[in-house]
Amino acid sequence: MASTDGAAPAVTGGHTEAPGSGGLPQFDASTWPGQIAWFLIIFFVVFLVMKMVIVPRIGGAIDGRDAKIQGDIADARRLKTEADAAAAAGAAELAQARAGAQKLATDARSKAQAELAARLAEEEAKLAATTAVAEAGIAQAREKAMANVAGIGADTAAFIVERLTGSKASAAELKTAGNA
Repeated sequence: MASTDGAAPAVTGGHTEAPGSGGLPQFDASTWPGQIAWFLIIFFVVFLVMKMVIVPRIGGAIDGRDAKIQGDIADARRLKTEADAAAAAGAAELAQARAGAQKLATDARSKAQAELAARLAEEEAKLAATTAVAEAGIAQAREKAMANVAGIGADTAAFIVERLTGSKASAAELKTAGNA
């Protein structure tokens, strides 16, 4: 690195510097006005790009997300209201169906009890008729048997007399013995 003025470059801290240089240009006060000008130009350009392009886009995205969130919350509230209304309607229908089922069961039970009572009364009437017929038959059989008792008693007495005495008893004797 040869210099044009014939002086040898100085080496400090492993870096080579041109002769007459005071270090880094940022720290050289003679270059500050140009650096400040470029800083302000770049700052205002970046500021304007941020203000005109990037911030509105970010703000639009935020506003869009906020609107979407608000819309979703409104939809959720509306759906919750609809669901609550549907649940209330369902509960009312269920209560009405239960009441109808209970009424139907009560009516069916009453009808079944009435039919059972009618059939029971009918069967009791049949049983009473059958019992009356049987009692009449029993009374007839008793009367018939009682009518034959006198004859059977006379025959039995004749048989006993004949066995005990060895002779037959006369009808008059048997009649007298049957009346006694």
